[in-house]
Amino acid sequence: MNIFRFLSDLSHLLSIFILLHRIQTSRSIAGISFKTQVLYAVVFATRYLDVFYSYVSLYNTLMKIFFMGSSLFIVYIMVYKFNVLNNQQPRNDDFKVEYLVGGAAVMSLLFTYSYHPTEVLWSFSLWLESVAIFPQLFMLQKTGEAESLTAHYIFTLGFYRALCIPNWIVRYHFEGKIDKIALAAGIVQTLVYSDFFYIYYQKVIKALKVELPV
Repeated sequence: MNIFRFLSDLSHLLSIFILLHRIQTSRSIAGISFKTQVLYAVVFATRYLDVFYSYVSLYNTLMKIFFMGSSLFIVYIMVYKFNVLNNQQPRNDDFKVEYLVGGAAVMSLLFTYSYHPTEVLWSFSLWLESVAIFPQLFMLQKTGEAESLTAHYIFTLGFYRALCIPNWIVRYHFEGKIDKIALAAGIVQTLVYSDFFYIYYQKVIKALKVELPV
């Protein structure tokens, strides 16, 4: 544990609370990509399977349970409370996620520390997470703008992953080891968010909503 890991977890928690607050206050899921939320549910379900058979610390266990539970809960309320599968939103939420899942699966087989199922799933979750935001960004690009809270959600989610990079650098300095797969996936994900970070700074900091280039 170091300050970057803690801030990363804090940013991740904040992103989830912002999203839930956005849904609760607006009583709507307009502008939120269902496909991105499903991908995140898959990410954490495949990454944190070890919570059922391996104990590291109370903090570690609670965080894993929260991230798995909250991602599944968001998918649940989008399906059963807002009936996302039968409304008009999927018309805009039409990014081909098969390419993301397939690409992550291929990368997990090419870049893994062993071919034990849990290791492959760990690698898969990292690569999938690095591109899981694509459907959300694609959806926002089609509509041309995003509400302030939605933009805050995307920013804090990207910031969480960006902080993982200095976290691994610090761990390498003090522990002499680094997870190259996690670092590479973190860099990819940060690059994916880079354009949004710039737009967020230019638009959201100075206004109430972000306008995205079409």
